[in-house]
Amino acid sequence: MTATEAAYTVDPERGTLAKAADENFPVAPFFLPRAWRTDLMAVYGFARLVDDIGDGDLAPGGADARLLGVPEDSADDRLLMLDAFEEDLRRVFDGSDGPPRHPLLRRLLPTVRRRALTPEPFLGLIAANRQDQLVARYETYDDLLAYCELSANPVGRLVLAVTGTSTPERIRRSGEICTALQIVEHLQDVAEDLGRDRIYLPAEDMKRFHVQERDLAVPSANASVRALIAYEAARARDLLNEGAPLVGSVHGRLRLLLAGFVAGGRAALRAIAAADHDVLPGPPRSGKVHLLREAGVVLRGEG
Repeated sequence: MTATEAAYTVDPERGTLAKAADENFPVAPFFLPRAWRTDLMAVYGFARLVDDIGDGDLAPGGADARLLGVPEDSADDRLLMLDAFEEDLRRVFDGSDGPPRHPLLRRLLPTVRRRALTPEPFLGLIAANRQDQLVARYETYDDLLAYCELSANPVGRLVLAVTGTSTPERIRRSGEICTALQIVEHLQDVAEDLGRDRIYLPAEDMKRFHVQERDLAVPSANASVRALIAYEAARARDLLNEGAPLVGSVHGRLRLLLAGFVAGGRAALRAIAAADHDVLPGPPRSGKVHLLREAGVVLRGEG
């Protein structure tokens, strides 16, 4: 049992928040104002827990189920857990049924009030995880983009809302960045997702490149799979480039944070390319040097 898992078993709130250190991108880096960090961590706690429910990654022992009022013998029912979590989320915004039961939602409550957050982005993240229980394959790229609108784009909207910088144009740009980052993560995790019986590579693209599901269940990718990954990576790169002007539209520390997101996506795409687009042995990762170099490029507006 890792230290994070041990912390989760003893204290679900602390254990979930501890996972921030393992994320691909900084959640609430030290250079942000303390008030922003506090609120971003509250939002992260919600997003991390809902993903853990949807992926079946909750710590053993059923602590989260008990907090949400789910019977112990139903703790493995992900749809039931998501329904209970949504019901508890509504207590954050309504309150007529008393305060939230889960400590991560109680932590979220002052953030929602302080930043005047609306329920829609949070409900979108729950809907995405509910969809993961019902949909395991995506026929078209547009179908995948619709999923990313639920699973990724709400995060960008929440970051802008917490920092008080939301505008329609910034929300659009942030959506492009968030969708790109979600696609990059899918490319990194093809093998892991297949282990969960999920494929986020559009079926129409698999057919176009003559890739079958069995081609994804081997230790190393063949030429067709590599060509498919390169094609999807180019799409993600284009989305990142479309969203990148968001960085130049803000100032100060927020600009550094957003540059880090774009740079993280670009560095991950470079790592995938450096692996000759063979993602099946495991997620290609980029080093800090490459990340810093990409961040410099983004901040200078050179790419």
